[in-house]
Amino acid sequence: MFMDNILLSLARKAILPDIEFFANLGDWPLSTYDLPEKYPILSWCGSSESYDIILPTYDITESTLENMGRVMLDILSVQGNVEGPWENRISKLFWRGRDSNRYRLNLIKMSRDNPDLFNTSLTNFFFYRDEEHIYGPKSDYVSFFRFFDYKFQLAIDGTVAPYRMPYLLAGGSLIFKPDSKFFEHFYKDLIPNFHYIPVKKDLSDLVDKINWAIDNDEKAKEIAQNGRSFANENLLPRNIFCYHMHLFNELNKIIMSPVNILEDMEHIEQPKLQKCDCAVNVKDEL
Repeated sequence: MFMDNILLSLARKAILPDIEFFANLGDWPLSTYDLPEKYPILSWCGSSESYDIILPTYDITESTLENMGRVMLDILSVQGNVEGPWENRISKLFWRGRDSNRYRLNLIKMSRDNPDLFNTSLTNFFFYRDEEHIYGPKSDYVSFFRFFDYKFQLAIDGTVAPYRMPYLLAGGSLIFKPDSKFFEHFYKDLIPNFHYIPVKKDLSDLVDKINWAIDNDEKAKEIAQNGRSFANENLLPRNIFCYHMHLFNELNKIIMSPVNILEDMEHIEQPKLQKCDCAVNVKDEL
């Protein structure tokens, strides 16, 4: 469904090349280096251990297609719902999420050891249910827009890269990003200590770096503003549409195999849209 929607939308706006590729509908990249043959697999998340061709995630792609519409979260809605300037935000790191990574559990312990620096808790237990009595209780839902009542955010991996990263950038808080083998389509353009603050994968230097940010408030504010500017310049709907289109055109240059429509393939038709009469209506005001 996710791939269908963006392809149908692009086909209504431009001429798409006639190409064949595999779309990975899971979170994990699939093209590991030990595969006997290489295939053009398009995925939402890449890693240093794979060679998938990376698309914008289904999350930001859907927010592009439904921008300011039925989706609750997109780059513009985040910025429109953030209240107050940097100076009014609380000087703590705020985080909510589920238990999809052991380091997230470590974060909860770190938060309890440093309550003056953190406001973090888990919203659901699935992977480590047997440890809920240690790292629980589960917290109540908090609107994503309220995350930015705080100056500091953490873009920590779940099962793969944190797909909330575009919205964290847009919110104007300072992002701490742990080292990771996973990445989204735009990570290579982010500059450490300019758009975000890098931290170690095990979070062992996170407390020190939060204290640095508190002691260097103007610099922290500047980096946070750089992150928001990056989102506005690279992650708005026009950028997501153009990225897809450019990728397909470049892919068309290197895929040499013919396109074969097999009998068991399903034709996905364009949805029936409301007819638009674009004729100019001249109104006589005299």
